[in-house]
Amino acid sequence: MNKGMIQVICGEGTGKTSLAVGKGIGALIRQKTVIMIQFLKGNQEAEGLETLKQLEPDMKIFRFEKSSTFFENLSEEEKVEERMNIRNGLNFAKKVLTTGECDLLILDEVLGALDQKIITEEEVKTLLTARDEEMDLILTGKVFPDALKPYVDLISQISNVKVDNQH
Repeated sequence: MNKGMIQVICGEGTGKTSLAVGKGIGALIRQKTVIMIQFLKGNQEAEGLETLKQLEPDMKIFRFEKSSTFFENLSEEEKVEERMNIRNGLNFAKKVLTTGECDLLILDEVLGALDQKIITEEEVKTLLTARDEEMDLILTGKVFPDALKPYVDLISQISNVKVDNQH
């Protein structure tokens, strides 16, 4: 029996989602099943999503948000609706974690939902402790709170480094 790993990919740099997708493809190569739930992406980047959908049925991608605008740019009324959609995504994640529905679950930008105060640290702790022990879990987002460090196995920080190419 293998113990699954909880990994966080965070930081101000770009490429967190790409790294998570790459890890998902790596799992597919090892004949594993992958579910990715994306938060705070709205229904933007449709072209990229269509490319990812080609990996189905082995890698399933879910987005519960309906708006094509980033969450922080929505009106208060629209935010109420999107919070409900995001909570539906969170409830689906809990179901996947407790049923062991896949070998790797990627919660893309779930830390952003935490940072935007749409979900709480307690809810994230519940996710981290509720998972099937053999399942791997990846969380992405810019900010990872120190209070959650005891619950994870690995934290990868992505940063952009400006290079001065003047010789």
